[in-house]
Amino acid sequence: MIERIWSGRSPLWLLLWPLSLLYGAISSLIRLSYQRGWRKSWRAPCPVVVVGNLTAGGNGKTPVVIWLVQALQQRGLRVGVVSRGYGGKAERYPLLVTAETPTSQAGDEPVLIAQRTQVPVAVAPQRRMAVEGLLAAQELDVIITDDGLQHYALQRDREIVVVDGVRRFGNGWWLPAGPMRERASRLQSVNAIIVNGGEAQAGEIAMTLRPGKAVNLVSGETASLDQLPEMVAMAGIGHPPRFFNTLQQQGIQPVAEIAFADHHAYSEEELQRLTQTHQCLLMTEKDAVKCRSFARDNWWYLPVDADLSGASLDALLADVTQLCTTARDTRSR
Repeated sequence: MIERIWSGRSPLWLLLWPLSLLYGAISSLIRLSYQRGWRKSWRAPCPVVVVGNLTAGGNGKTPVVIWLVQALQQRGLRVGVVSRGYGGKAERYPLLVTAETPTSQAGDEPVLIAQRTQVPVAVAPQRRMAVEGLLAAQELDVIITDDGLQHYALQRDREIVVVDGVRRFGNGWWLPAGPMRERASRLQSVNAIIVNGGEAQAGEIAMTLRPGKAVNLVSGETASLDQLPEMVAMAGIGHPPRFFNTLQQQGIQPVAEIAFADHHAYSEEELQRLTQTHQCLLMTEKDAVKCRSFARDNWWYLPVDADLSGASLDALLADVTQLCTTARDTRSR
């Protein structure tokens, strides 16, 4: 239903329109307050790159963060990642995240990023606290913030926005009548626009999600999708249909497709009931980080990597690299 409302296919968005105007007024006032200096923002001692989005729901932001971390590492930069840690609750902040940190403390995305990249990751409700925690632990050349485009209390040197190329901006209205956190005009002030799926427009960087081999949660064994037995597919991400569409593009037709809410807290009993003895359960990598501690032998996950292309891609990486190396040289003088 919410997809129909946000796309404009349902007239119910008109009922929510007054609330959208209120949301838009508040969010615009918050941004203006930082621009005018009425509220103070904090600048980190090293460059900060924000990877965020304008809309609610999953746009493929985490794969972009992982891709950017790896691309900058290949250019000799020391990279750290900070996040709000949505879905987690730690005893104290900042929380320095490792591959073994429970998702109940850090949230699923920070743990996934730590596992895939092995770079320092920190979470805190206030991203300044997370940045300070990382820099107190070790010296870094750049910090990437996973989400936080609208977190204006933290100054940033570059902004990258990830857009769902299929859904784009729906009816274009602010929450709750539409999917927008900020209006599409905000794109005029960002440094790069990455479009996940669909058709990239002029000046945008095209992105697709490239699936790898399925990985068994218990043994770590890998297998191609067509080697797996009859499967039930599940996804608890911002936009579950993207995962199911990926399977269909690979010629895989699960016997069932089960969608959970983003950041859903799974239980062993809940997932056991989804499959029969002869079936396997296939999930996203983001789901897998929450299920490893109680996984069964027939549970698998499908990792995906961001595959980016476009004339603006090299320019983006060169710009960020130059920014970081210049800042590093300045600090070392």
